[in-house]
Amino acid sequence: MQKTLAAEAKTPAIVWRDNAKITELFEKAGVTGTFVVHDVATGEFTGHDRQRASIRYVPASTYKIPNSLIGLSTGAVSSVDEVLPYGGGPTYLPEWAKDMPLREAIRISNVPVYKELARRIGMPRMREGLHQLDYGNMNAGAVIDAFWLEGPLKISAVEQTRFLGRLAQGKLPFPEPAMAAVREIVRQEDNPNLYAKTGWYMPDDRKNQIGWWVGWVEKDGKMYAFALNADITDDTVGAKRVPLGKAALQVLGLL
Repeated sequence: MQKTLAAEAKTPAIVWRDNAKITELFEKAGVTGTFVVHDVATGEFTGHDRQRASIRYVPASTYKIPNSLIGLSTGAVSSVDEVLPYGGGPTYLPEWAKDMPLREAIRISNVPVYKELARRIGMPRMREGLHQLDYGNMNAGAVIDAFWLEGPLKISAVEQTRFLGRLAQGKLPFPEPAMAAVREIVRQEDNPNLYAKTGWYMPDDRKNQIGWWVGWVEKDGKMYAFALNADITDDTVGAKRVPLGKAALQVLGLL
């Protein structure tokens, strides 16, 4: 089934195809969410729940991708191998309590290290970077090291795939070496054709949590950007993000 959807007010209408098999995957998993794949070559979108795909949510740790890109492009960090301090003190996960480079930090989603990167970038350069990337609502608010974790920054699944598709192709207005470095650190070790990052929006009251899995896959010389987001009602749903996303990509013959 083919439909046209005005995803966001500033975004032109998109060609969308519902995929019943992906919808069935979500229903069987008991997950409320969306999954969208953007065929970069044709510009078409395929997936489940086109309405939700256009709703903006806090990006959480999926923002580590643009954060890395802005940090490298501005010189806030010299390379993905420069060691950044985590700052000391208690951390949500024990493995975060260590100084480390972005290459390692992004793989374990080290929040303190990426907060340090954001502080080094500073608000003026961060805001400029968000606008250059046309990233979601481009709103960094007033707190440099929390806006992607708590808001006000928000982005939709459709917008995630547009951004990631441009990164995959090297078509963002940023230096190619910076884009290449970011592509390298999100490449999945178990599949060299898959590039991805998780995210989990977890407000203090633990209500209305949102889980993400975003990225792109290379198949037969073509790029397909994807984004999954889902309501996290308990930890079991959080654990389903990546398997559900991979199953959806398999349905489309992309994995």
